[in-house]
Amino acid sequence: MNNTTKYRAVGRRKEAVARVALCPGKGSIIVNRRPCDEYFIRETDRIILKQPLIATNSTTNFDVVANIRGGGLTGQAGALRHGISRALVLADSEYKSILRKSGYLTRDPRMKERKKSGQKGARKRFQWTKR
Repeated sequence: MNNTTKYRAVGRRKEAVARVALCPGKGSIIVNRRPCDEYFIRETDRIILKQPLIATNSTTNFDVVANIRGGGLTGQAGALRHGISRALVLADSEYKSILRKSGYLTRDPRMKERKKSGQKGARKRFQWTKR
């Protein structure tokens, strides 16, 4: 049996699904077999995914390994934040109140609205012509 304990959780946001494994370590974050700084190009996305670790003062206590599928990069960052938050609660139940107050444990329910028939998109109509 493995000596190190792994805390596994799933995070979701829009169409993105992040499967997260959290294990005691030095604070490295690996996303789809690449370092998170290499995977997430935008600084804002990197800030989003590190928020739960910063809120619980555990940036150097855990290593994060994640597999993400679906959605765009910002949705994936949100899914990863959700997954890390859930894994942190499994690691230490005292983190739950901190993460709940910050809103990191709540799954963001907003999804893309479907395209309607007879229209150009979800809300946009085709241009009206008089003649």
